[in-house]
Amino acid sequence: MSEVEIFALALLLLDIGIVVSIMLRVIVKRRPPGVSLAWLILVILLPYVGAVLYLLVGERTLGRKRARRARQLLAPLEEWLAHISPASAVPREGEPIIWEKLQRFVAGDIGLPALGGNQMQLIEGASATLEAIIEEIDAAHETCDMEFYIWHLGGLADDVARALIRAQARGVRCRVLIDSVGSAAFLRSRLAREMRQGGVEIIEALPVGLLRSLFVRVDLRLHRKIVVVDGSIAFTGSLNLVDPRFFKQGNGVGEWVDAMVRVTGPAVKLLELVFVWDWLLETGETLESLIPVSGADLPEPTGIAVAQVLPSGPVYEGSGVYQVLLTAIYSARRELIMTTPYFVPDEPVLEALMAAARRGVEVTLIVPERVDSVLVRYASRAYNDDLLSAGVRILRFRGGLLHTKSVVVDGDTTLFGTVNLDIRSLRLNFEVTVIAYDAPFGHAVRELQMSYAAQSEPIDLQRWRRRRKSVRLLENMAQLMSPLL
Repeated sequence: MSEVEIFALALLLLDIGIVVSIMLRVIVKRRPPGVSLAWLILVILLPYVGAVLYLLVGERTLGRKRARRARQLLAPLEEWLAHISPASAVPREGEPIIWEKLQRFVAGDIGLPALGGNQMQLIEGASATLEAIIEEIDAAHETCDMEFYIWHLGGLADDVARALIRAQARGVRCRVLIDSVGSAAFLRSRLAREMRQGGVEIIEALPVGLLRSLFVRVDLRLHRKIVVVDGSIAFTGSLNLVDPRFFKQGNGVGEWVDAMVRVTGPAVKLLELVFVWDWLLETGETLESLIPVSGADLPEPTGIAVAQVLPSGPVYEGSGVYQVLLTAIYSARRELIMTTPYFVPDEPVLEALMAAARRGVEVTLIVPERVDSVLVRYASRAYNDDLLSAGVRILRFRGGLLHTKSVVVDGDTTLFGTVNLDIRSLRLNFEVTVIAYDAPFGHAVRELQMSYAAQSEPIDLQRWRRRRKSVRLLENMAQLMSPLL
């Protein structure tokens, strides 16, 4: 054999060894079959490149240091939660049975109870939300805690930064936790330096780097959006700390369309606890330094809504938000309306939606006409035929990139927060969802969804089936990779 032939044979044997090794690794990890098969296809079709991608992003690895901190926080966290009196798990007369199911599941999976006595105000649009946040910061007396995936410079987002500087100057402790990747430009900006010089504490969450990528999966991101002021007022939802007039204007998808909820009452403490947990994982501070051990200081009741907070991400055992979503879909009896910017479901979610439509539930899925990811765009469209054939109504929103993440079941049970309907969001990223057991809030979110529907075009099944074969091929190819999106 020539030297070239020997070298080629060596490369082939090495590639076979790598494929077999990763195959064994994938089998041992016991991930969902679709995810495992997608990785194996990628590793086989892309010799060496596929293996490198798997080593970088194929497993939910956050590092030993963060895992150790998470374990250390469990005991004081459980002690704190033991002092909280949850809402009654026994449904009152007239309450939907789904409320009891979801409350029990979340309390058992994460340990955060459903709390009554809350007021939940839906806020539509970025401008109204950012102005409301600025108003609360300017009225703050003790603390302003914020965490976001993206902080983007410009417009009202800069006004929020200046409000934090003003608050810090009058003695309010201001803490900002933002994702290293999503907020990379902001972290290097002059505005961030001015905030730090003014005393605002800014922590970079899940930092990335070449050396770090060898030991930690760098594409697992902090995707939460939470604001807590004085431990008594909270905001959460889909909006990053951005003014859409200045954000991704060159992507050809229009302005991003978001919604948030303003919460007062006992449930605010649960959102504060999620922030505290993330802050401690990054800083190493003690739980007692940021939040009382006793739950006796819960905010006073301000309304009648029962709400539950469900954090999700790689440090949590199981797949709570995923199971909650499936439970919500299967519990629907009359109507199920969902909005999401990125729709790339796995087989169980797809089957649940089709089963709901086939048993007579009016299922409506509202997605943006255009999204900022070409791969997600084609993968998402690959599911249209199955869903439309089952009776699911799919509406394409034409008023911009619809970014609101909401699920309303039968008009009175609402999942609202940061979770997209794709595998990355449901199983990988750090997310937060508020489950509202409250008919008035459900009706408010449903009205917002209907306003989106009025700006949307329904997809007609027969017309959809007439699309070009080349487009179908692209969709099916993208769908093969959907478990990795």
